[in-house]
Amino acid sequence: MELIKFGHASVALERDGRRLVLDPGVFTDASALDGAEAVLITHEHVDHFQEDRIRAALADVPGLEVWTNPTVAAALDGLGSRVHAVGAGDAFTAAGFDVKVFGEWHAVIHPDIPVVRNVGFLVDDAVFHPGDALTAPDVPVDTLLLPAHAPWSRTADLVDYVREVKPGRVIGVHDALLSELGLGLVARMLGEGGPGTGAPYQRVAVDERVSVR
Repeated sequence: MELIKFGHASVALERDGRRLVLDPGVFTDASALDGAEAVLITHEHVDHFQEDRIRAALADVPGLEVWTNPTVAAALDGLGSRVHAVGAGDAFTAAGFDVKVFGEWHAVIHPDIPVVRNVGFLVDDAVFHPGDALTAPDVPVDTLLLPAHAPWSRTADLVDYVREVKPGRVIGVHDALLSELGLGLVARMLGEGGPGTGAPYQRVAVDERVSVR
């Protein structure tokens, strides 16, 4: 299985010519959906979900299906059985990948900002994308896709989260708003220059492919 990183929080997973895409939002190049058979969307924020793009993709590709939380599924009303609402504890198969769902809510940005639904996806018992939450699955995780920068997080929280999950390795995502200096700082703090997480941190460039299985 290969992972291709796209803009911000979006990645694609490919195996045997089949593509599964996660969180193709407004900071993600539209090419992320090329050849996709399934899309997983963690939550409704525009950096993870662009309604017009998803509707257009579903219109262009008859076999494409979407799995997401009930709020996003409701926003895609009218698309019938190709849109699946899922929640914590659910499991399904998408584009040939086995997927399990963890978590329910987005991290708190500020007490005055409403908290929205957010689900995390564990793909093939190997790659976990938590969306915008620090959800710790109660199962082993080989590769954790870590939201490296967000208005709701501190580096200290990320260090403690990685320690809690105990993944085999960490790949940074959710980083489109960071400069090159910021990306380097996060990599140092979560890597050898920081207090230590117990897992190697890998910085992956946009359009770069890495093996995750």
